[in-house]
Amino acid sequence: MMKLDRYDLKILDILSRDGRITKSKLAEAINLSVSPCWERVKRLEQAGVIEGYSARINSDVLTPRNPVWVQIELKQHNAESFTRFEALVMQTPEVTECVAVGGGVDYLVKFEARSIDSYQRLMDKWLVSEVGIERYCTYIVTKTVKHVPIGIDLDDAP
Repeated sequence: MMKLDRYDLKILDILSRDGRITKSKLAEAINLSVSPCWERVKRLEQAGVIEGYSARINSDVLTPRNPVWVQIELKQHNAESFTRFEALVMQTPEVTECVAVGGGVDYLVKFEARSIDSYQRLMDKWLVSEVGIERYCTYIVTKTVKHVPIGIDLDDAP
């Protein structure tokens, strides 16, 4: 694991919130000159700590979507069943997030559907497929209360 100092953590925090910041503004924000600051950024990129840069796209402007969270429990709890379900998730473009969890259900899945009807039609296909869903519970998102990119906690800096 790469050892990060307070400068590295501050760079990561700033870039996680503003990936388009200029080299000079970033250097100024962390109180380093441009060259050493940029060398740190390149080192973080080469080490794989910074995987890339992207824009957050407001998909509602392009195509309104209905976010739906679903708890899913599988009939069987073995590697083959988990692999089969996860493959289905990976090939379903409407699924934007999926996590395996403990505590009574197997997965939490986030769908971004064109409509509630299209979500339900997709879920109906999943239910009759060979994926082996035992039960599911749907939660329709009525509003987003908070959504922010994850930053770096500078209090944890060495």
